[in-house]
Amino acid sequence: MSTAQAVATAETQEPGSRKKSNTPRQIPVVGVVTENEEAQGVFKPMDLNHVIKLLEETDKDDFEEKQLKCVKKLVQCFQNGLPLRDLAQIFKILNLCAGKIEKQPRFIESAYDILKLCSLPFLKKKVSDEITYAEDTANSIALLGDLMKIPNSELRIQICKCIVDFYHAEPPKKHIPGYQQASSSYKIQMAEAGGLAKTMVQAMTLFENQLVEKLWVLKVLQHLSTSEVNCTLMIKAQAASEICAHLNDPDPSGQVLFRSSEILWNLLEKSSKEEIIQQLSNFECLLALKEVFKNLFMRGVSHYDRQLRNDILVITTIIADNPGAPMIECGFTKDLILFATFNEVKSQNPLVKGLKLSNSYEDFELKKLLFNIIVILCKDLPTTQLLIEGKVVLALFTYVKKPEKHKAVEWSSAQYEELQLHAIATLSSVAPLLIEEYMLCQGNARVLAFLEWCESEDPFFSHGNSFHGTGGRGNKFAQMRYSLRLLRAMVYLEDEILNTDLCEKGAIQQMIGIFKNIISKPNENEEAIVLEIQSDILLILSSLCELHIQRKEIFGTEGVDIVLHVMKTDPKKLQSGLGHNVLLFSTLDSIWCCILGCYPSEDYFLEKEGIFLLLDLLALNQKKFCNLILGIMVEFCDNPKTAAHVNAWRGKKNQTAASLLIKLWRKEEKELGVKRDKNGKIIDTKRPLFTSFQEEQTIIPLPANCPSIAVLDVAENIRAKIYAVLDKLDFENLPGLSTEDFVTLCIIHRYLDFKIGEIWNEICEEIKLEKLRPVTSDRKILETITTASESIGKMVASLQSEMIESQARQDVQDEQKVYAKIQATHKQRELANKSWENFVARTSNAKTLKKAKRLQEKAIESSRYSKRPQNAILHQTDIKGLNTTVPSGPVVTVESTPARLIGGPLADTDIALRKLPIQGGALQKVKAVKAVDEPRKSIPT
Repeated sequence: MSTAQAVATAETQEPGSRKKSNTPRQIPVVGVVTENEEAQGVFKPMDLNHVIKLLEETDKDDFEEKQLKCVKKLVQCFQNGLPLRDLAQIFKILNLCAGKIEKQPRFIESAYDILKLCSLPFLKKKVSDEITYAEDTANSIALLGDLMKIPNSELRIQICKCIVDFYHAEPPKKHIPGYQQASSSYKIQMAEAGGLAKTMVQAMTLFENQLVEKLWVLKVLQHLSTSEVNCTLMIKAQAASEICAHLNDPDPSGQVLFRSSEILWNLLEKSSKEEIIQQLSNFECLLALKEVFKNLFMRGVSHYDRQLRNDILVITTIIADNPGAPMIECGFTKDLILFATFNEVKSQNPLVKGLKLSNSYEDFELKKLLFNIIVILCKDLPTTQLLIEGKVVLALFTYVKKPEKHKAVEWSSAQYEELQLHAIATLSSVAPLLIEEYMLCQGNARVLAFLEWCESEDPFFSHGNSFHGTGGRGNKFAQMRYSLRLLRAMVYLEDEILNTDLCEKGAIQQMIGIFKNIISKPNENEEAIVLEIQSDILLILSSLCELHIQRKEIFGTEGVDIVLHVMKTDPKKLQSGLGHNVLLFSTLDSIWCCILGCYPSEDYFLEKEGIFLLLDLLALNQKKFCNLILGIMVEFCDNPKTAAHVNAWRGKKNQTAASLLIKLWRKEEKELGVKRDKNGKIIDTKRPLFTSFQEEQTIIPLPANCPSIAVLDVAENIRAKIYAVLDKLDFENLPGLSTEDFVTLCIIHRYLDFKIGEIWNEICEEIKLEKLRPVTSDRKILETITTASESIGKMVASLQSEMIESQARQDVQDEQKVYAKIQATHKQRELANKSWENFVARTSNAKTLKKAKRLQEKAIESSRYSKRPQNAILHQTDIKGLNTTVPSGPVVTVESTPARLIGGPLADTDIALRKLPIQGGALQKVKAVKAVDEPRKSIPT
């Protein structure tokens, strides 16, 4: 259907109005246009192909008037909107007009008029037109960016206005029957598809010194940058560096800086931050940012200027996070440090002379942003010298003190509190880099004094209304939290001078005192922050005491008490997510660092049932704790008093420590994919400890200083620690084990032999891979070692089979005994029934029968509910002839004679009378040993 249309009669008549007429009433057809569109008056007759051919004619000079007249007629025709189906032809006409401007300036007006039409709504005849003509529309809109090359200011500005109107769509001036306006976002989508944003960025280089045109292009880019698609296109055109480099260009209006910063913000939010930072991390961009920030900092007075200054600082902070950004080289870092500290440390630098920050919201935000950028800048080690010159540590320490009364400060109490917390948090990052500065400022003394104030009863109403103040409303927990974080960061440096200074100032006693004070006043409302404080205290104590016996002695019984307090936490809380897990890790670390190695503390820990608590935690079967707990157990077992406590422990269902450890071994091997049969026996006697990971790995020749896969396996799981604990407990005297446990114990007992065999096998494989030929003697030794290792595996497998068979025989015997007992009971009941029947038959006296029946029922009830003696709790046992009472606590059963010899599952069997050999080398044939009842003795405390 052609575009030659007539203006519809509906233009002059309101929709829905009625006019009386003698002629029959016509039914309107909505959304349908008849062939006789000219009669409806939608568009004036216009042959666009004829216009295109006419404009393409360049030989005849007298055609110019005709061409201009034809274009003017086209503008009149489409003054209410551009149909999508004609858009490609209209833009081709626009392009032809633009091409004639250089030689025929009169075509400027024609191009200008057509461009104004582009601001009008696009019209669609069918719903599907938006999809059908999408490609043509996208290409047409992309042409607008190319037309920016025309060296005419009016045309360029009109193009920009047209694009801005995409984002402020207006309804058509007149309703045109048969046409509907395209969706409001259609132009925006087609601009994205056509890549208009990229061409507009490229156009910026054409008029760097033409302020008006530059401002219009920035306005266009500001609108375009609200889309992620456009931002990606702009980044490809290097928009960030192009815009940032000209931030400081002369501009009396201030619009360049405002619009440029807005575009940079949009780019950072809606596209790849890494690419933008890379584009901005050059000398030219940073120099421009530096000059803009300095001018705004020193001369900005309005609310708008201060906001813009803060925005520029945030953009700078993001760039500073890139180590490759030349922040120091362009002098920006030095200026930022000066601006961050001039209020706290007086400076004669002319940049800050006479400057003063107000307590306005913008200046308050600026101060926090400056603290924040110092943390970012200190990640670059060359910044350290500038931090020293700027006296940053001293400036930050001015906040590490209790608020002073009756002092005129520029900040409100809430603002000062937030800045105080922010400053201490900043110190945690800066002070570890500047230890000398920290010590010169008497950092330890200041922090400990501040902590003393935090713990005091001094009335202080904390606002707690900031990120750093979380959980600290109405108390001093937030101040204590960040002060302890600072101390933790400092002691982690392991600087002996600093740590010694801390201990001399009583840090250990003070930390313990704070901990005790906290647990004496539980605060459920702020439980998370309290747990973090407790955790940090224990970590600080661990760092101070780890390698110093004297400090462990200072930690002493008071320290052990707080450790035991944490260990008694309800296990259900470990899943609460509040931080109990972290606190428990810190507690276990403090046992390792503050208690182990100090015998008085170890003995006190044992006396207070610390080993029982450790085993209770181990019994929770949480993998994240097992490794650390077992490591502590290995070290504790060096204390001769530990074994008795370990053997005395009983868990759920009367489980012993040895049984628990063996159960953990089985679970670990199952997770590692070690091959075992259904009874736990060794399957592969050549590689009895091999995990699925080891099988997947290919053995490769390694340097002598690199651990092999077999060696790494020792450190990567808990099997070696379980072996060490059981070895120190003596494999032959482990109570409460089942047959399954003994089968596993055979493997654990030979762990070291098996592991050595693995390493020798690796050596043999490496020799083969390197194609080396050992001398005869070495070859024979290697063969002997390999054979011996496999023989040990076979012997252990044989012993396991014997144990399982013995247990099976015992089970059969037990079953036969039970069956025989049932038969005997059944016969006794039959005899009793017959006796009763005979008695009833012989007795005729009813009273006698009634009495006899009552006695019979009483006898039955008595036999049914008769109480058997229970296993009493033994408080006395035989250990080295010492008679001491076990301290009250968890219920335990102590057996001086192994269970397998006094009634366990292997009682009355041959295997029960055998002892496992505990020496290295091949397994020896075991001999029967006579079981001897020994007197009970008690555990020494």
